[in-house]
Amino acid sequence: MRGWNELDVILFSGDAYVDHPAFGAAVIGRVLEHAGYKVAIVPQPDWHGDYRDFKKLGRPRLFFGIAPGCMDSMVNKYTANKRLRSEDAYSPDGRHDMRPERPTIVYSRILRELFPDVPIVIGGIEASLRRLTHYDYWSDSLHKSVLCDSGADLLIYGMGEKPVVEICRELAGGVAVNDVLSVPQTAYLCSAESVPGGITSADIVLHSHQECLQNKKAQAENFRKIEVESNRLCPQRILQEVDGRFVVVNPPYQPMTTEEVDASYDLPYTRLPHPKYKGKRIPAYDMIKHSVNIHRGCFGGCAFCTISAHQGKFISSRSKRSILNEVRQIVKMDDFRGYLSDLGGPSANMYGMGGRDMRLCSECRRPSCIWPKVCKNLDTDHSRLLDVYHAVDNMPEIKKSFIGSGVRYDLMLHKSGDETTDRAARLYAEELIVRHVSGRLKVAPEHTSDNVLKLMRKPSFSLFREFKSLFDTINRKCGLNQQIIPYFISSHPGCREEDMAELAVQTKRLNFHLEQVQDFTPTPMTVSTEAWYTGFHPYTLEPVFSAKTQKEKLAQREYFFWYKPEERYKIESSLRRIGRPDLIQELCRGSRYDRAETKREEKHEDNRAKRCGEKSQRGDRRRHRGR
Repeated sequence: MRGWNELDVILFSGDAYVDHPAFGAAVIGRVLEHAGYKVAIVPQPDWHGDYRDFKKLGRPRLFFGIAPGCMDSMVNKYTANKRLRSEDAYSPDGRHDMRPERPTIVYSRILRELFPDVPIVIGGIEASLRRLTHYDYWSDSLHKSVLCDSGADLLIYGMGEKPVVEICRELAGGVAVNDVLSVPQTAYLCSAESVPGGITSADIVLHSHQECLQNKKAQAENFRKIEVESNRLCPQRILQEVDGRFVVVNPPYQPMTTEEVDASYDLPYTRLPHPKYKGKRIPAYDMIKHSVNIHRGCFGGCAFCTISAHQGKFISSRSKRSILNEVRQIVKMDDFRGYLSDLGGPSANMYGMGGRDMRLCSECRRPSCIWPKVCKNLDTDHSRLLDVYHAVDNMPEIKKSFIGSGVRYDLMLHKSGDETTDRAARLYAEELIVRHVSGRLKVAPEHTSDNVLKLMRKPSFSLFREFKSLFDTINRKCGLNQQIIPYFISSHPGCREEDMAELAVQTKRLNFHLEQVQDFTPTPMTVSTEAWYTGFHPYTLEPVFSAKTQKEKLAQREYFFWYKPEERYKIESSLRRIGRPDLIQELCRGSRYDRAETKREEKHEDNRAKRCGEKSQRGDRRRHRGR
């Protein structure tokens, strides 16, 4: 139909194909198309049998690309307790059998077997977080770089628009894939003699994979260096020896400019699933089809989060023009009824924020701009974001725009000392609560213990109390009846049962019946995962306790559900076991389940008394017969 005799690039995706800027394969496909390359996408190929899905388009002129999915395949498939999730959000009808575990490795090995001479380039979040030695929770073992296990030639980490186009240019110019060694934001394997420019003092040389296998502290030390370089504006090259060769990780591109981000989002997406899925539901698409992503990156630096490892901590914001153009596309959709589900990003209220003096940012090595306290060089002005909200809400087709992404209340409450900035933060808080909440506002305090929050790189719980007070005040003033939905994590490194018991008490005092809760899931490339696996904090190398067994995890998790009658006896027993019987009265008495239990006990006593009376009467009759 297109008159093509061959393809330049063939992409294999682990997700169903949705032509939408929130789906990675669609973005890479559109970017390459815009750059003039002929691209085909094979979504969710069958990896069994004769591999016909891998063969049907033949060999590409330049390379095969592997885009395993918007979500890590193992996180997508399994819960923290390694149980199968109810559905695969990125597959038609939520089916679980549409992708293999670790598709980056499976797809690459198949292609290498079928087309041994065609270059293979891997990318996406699965490859990005596994570019160096990493802990794999699901096999409970330390894995080499995914380059080793997949046999791929090149790895793109982070958001891949710029490096994938540059790789195409080099290969199209006749450069052999083994010589494509200078593209920023890529990683590759080579011998020590082949490292471009040789290994110099400017390079960050990590402990080898073998050292990490033998010494967990070596793995912890490695991670600190990796994270520091990942969050610098001008990072160094990173090298790690594995099996007699070196994994070389080139520094990334500079953060994308507004014009570059706009160019990616302004491509001619249909915003629809491929017609082959007609009549089928793709859960992830249902969630985001009427939403708009307004920026990339996150400077929160939460210890358990992978966003900064993949997108970086520097914010790249879209222009108001680009955002409004996307909203205009959404309002034309047949099923749009006037409500935008989200105007957000990794953190909803970081839009337009960044360092005032970028010279200071270029020297900074902090993984977070707001922890342990907000950087004085950070511009926290919310006025640009308010301007976007107002422009969207003024469109006649928009009845209401919701903020579905999580918000950082520590940014809203921060006192910068600049009256204009602080006033904008107050206005933003009121605007958010009054105009952009669909009855429930999601925020993530994550825990109540300051010791655990310190390990999480989250602010003190007292700040959440302050925000809840503000939220309640604004609701009362405006006659609204809205809720805060707080997110909490159990079994995080550093968290003990005593901390969970205190969490239960603290949240009960605030009248929360917790819903959005989860066990900590170790995922590659986070501080929390390294602490969980190694037993040491990567920055201090001090020992860190982690709940690892199923019994320990469940013992922590049960405190989330103090309000459930069936949890009462377990919680009481646990509180006695950990030496905190003083919390029983507050946590387990006077609640609705305690009242229900009291009624049950009263009924039991009545029945016992009745049975005793019947026994007494039978005894009297027997004695009477005996006489």
